[in-house]
Parts: sequence; structure tokens; C-alpha cells
Amino acid sequence: MGAGALTICHNKTAVQVKEDMKKMVHIPILRPRTVAAKHIKLFGATLSELKDKGLMEDNVPLVLRKMVEYLRKHALHQEGLFRVNGNVRAVETLKQRLESREEVDLLAESDSCTVASLLKLTRTRPNSILSAYRPKYQVGDDVSSSDMRDILQQLPEVHLSLLRYLCHFLTHVECNHKENRMTALNLATVFGPSVFQ
Repeated sequence: MGAGALTICHNKTAVQVKEDMKKMVHIPILRPRTVAAKHIKLFGATLSELKDKGLMEDNVPLVLRKMVEYLRKHALHQEGLFRVNGNVRAVETLKQRLESREEVDLLAESDSCTVASLLKLTRTRPNSILSAYRPKYQVGDDVSSSDMRDILQQLPEVHLSLLRYLCHFLTHVECNHKENRMTALNLATVFGPSVFQ
């Protein structure tokens, strides 16, 4: 084969690669939604909105319960739990699928890093225990344990139930800190801002 023939083959291959890349760029990240009416905002909704829509069980959002149960069963011993981030596209895809009310088998269709990353992003409005008590308390203030107890006793039952559920789960994570490297301090660093800011 001469130099001219190699150039033609090379050019055809380059054109084919470019065409293949164009096709890949146009592939949608998410599967198309079958029924748009089923899309419900789960992440960032208020607890009362979720309760009104029947998306709570024992004052804990069902979606949060599903993620916590998955992590409790399959990831408590995983080193880097809550430290190693899941793929951004996978996290967003999982979020959208859950909000589309698709049946998602987390064990078969996801991984613990993706689920843990989505759980870290989970917030409800208002996203802070102390936000209801400003300007008395500001970020960075030292709050005594008796002040914190008083604040917690004033929380609506739905917020207190959610906080109990989350703290109970994080206690299980911390009990396995020798394997997962998530001490109480590490967990406070990860979850503290979303709970207390």
C-alpha cells in the first residue's frame, strides 16, 4: 500500500471517528421520562410538602429512608464512605430517576459512592436547625449543650424525627470507623453544614 492509500485510509478513519463522536455527544444522559406528571421534587422540598404528598414514613422522607437502608446494608464497612464522591452524572441521573418515581434498584443499578453522594446533597427547606433561631445564634457561635437541648425541644416533631433517624444511622457509620474511616469528627464535617447552617 502506498503513502496515498494510507492517507486515504487515515482520512476515512478520522472522518468516521468524528461522526461517531458527534453521535455520542447527542446521546441523552438520562432515559426519557415516560410520564411527566409523576415527577415530584423530592430534593429540596419541605418536609410538610413531602408529608402532604404521602412521601414520608414515620416523619422520614421515603427517598432518604431508601438510601440510608441501602448504605446500612451494603456500605458501612466501605473505606471512604461519604469521602469518595460518586460520578456527578450518575448522582444527577439517580436523583432525576428517583424524582420521576421510577422504580430504582439501588443494589443492581447504582453504587455506594453514588448513593452516599446523593445523601450528602439531601436537604430540606429550611436546611438548618439553627436557621429558625437567628439572629440569636450565628454560624461559628459556641452553643452550649443546654441551649442545643432547648433548641431541639422546640423543633417541630417532623424535623426532630428526621434528625433522630439521621443521627441513628450516622452512629452505625461511626461504629464501623476502623473500616470506613468515618469518625464522629469526619461525619460532623460532612453532615454538619447541611444540618446546622
